Amino acid sequence: MKPYPWLTTLLLLGCALPVQAENLPVARQQELTRFVRQECGFCHGLRLTGGLGSSLTAEALKDKPAETLIATIRYGRTGTAMPGWAPYLSEADTEWIVDALLKGFPE
Repeated sequence: MKPYPWLTTLLLLGCALPVQAENLPVARQQELTRFVRQECGFCHGLRLTGGLGSSLTAEALKDKPAETLIATIRYGRTGTAMPGWAPYLSEADTEWIVDALLKGFPE
């Protein structure tokens, strides 16, 4: 018996394994920090405490599942001003942003 039959199934279906967002290079993390401050800050406030968009502080997001936040960033929210950023952000980028938001976004 194969030790990880689910891995073979995922690979055959073309599914990617979970990405380790913490492995992003420091330079990319700095780019993403600027991206969030500029692009997200435009609607969510420069300090991410809310504006046109809701607050993105760790306190405001503490009860939100990471998977929901990732999907919102990648695909947007229909009927709102929230665009999907999937054309511009990789899965690892998005996971890093969500992880940083949940921990309290860096200054």
